Amino acid sequence: MSAASDLDLDHLLGAARLAAAAGAGIVLEAFGAARNVREKGPGDWVSDADTASETAVQSVLHDAAPELAFFGAETGGVRADVGWFVDQLDGTANFVHGFPVVGVSVALVADGVPVVGVVQAPMLGDVYSAFLGGGAFLNDEPVRVSSRRPERAICATGFPFRAKRHRLPEYFPVFERALLSFEDLRRAGAASLDLAWTSAGVYDGYFEQNLGTWDVAAGALLVREAGGVVSDWQGDDGAWLQSGDIVAGPPDVHARMLELIAGAD
Repeated sequence: MSAASDLDLDHLLGAARLAAAAGAGIVLEAFGAARNVREKGPGDWVSDADTASETAVQSVLHDAAPELAFFGAETGGVRADVGWFVDQLDGTANFVHGFPVVGVSVALVADGVPVVGVVQAPMLGDVYSAFLGGGAFLNDEPVRVSSRRPERAICATGFPFRAKRHRLPEYFPVFERALLSFEDLRRAGAASLDLAWTSAGVYDGYFEQNLGTWDVAAGALLVREAGGVVSDWQGDDGAWLQSGDIVAGPPDVHARMLELIAGAD
């Protein structure tokens, strides 16, 4: 596979937008009438809309670039040096409960770096998109991370539901320090949208643990292209893509979050 510098990112962003739209159409049509809902694990749901959306997304991406590997949140696939990572219905628990905070996330990762990202919110009518070096956009209008001071920040978070017993004792002290340090916190339940909203300055930052590459790759690219910083909980700017422990936001808020994680009050 070609190096990232050889990729036609504009073409691949177009493919990602078409793929996200195909998945979003299925999700929107099924909203309020989820079928064959089952629990893969505690708090981890899947429905027929998940599988149908992933099939539609994969088909569009394959038609546009058949040489690229594909890895989906539901069916898995191939983790290659250059390949797609897709969450076809981010926020399935929200979807099942009729809460419209749901995203379709499509990212292209090359050599450990997201280079194309699209996050579509089917029920909200919003499409966030970016490619490496091209800026971040909401419905074709450029976006930037916020400029609020950390003490005025409203940050997003998510609970580590995939490993509650192991990670919650680590997470809770950080949650408490963040709640006391920032103006407020939000927990909407869809990582791709948490990151998209951070890129657009709706949220002033975001922190969570134990996510999948498909959850965060597209949204993290949005944050970076909108002028923000993305790292893991120790400040490493690359390890988050594998660990799923992510901190994202404008530089000042990102730095403050790392201080809180390290135990500074």
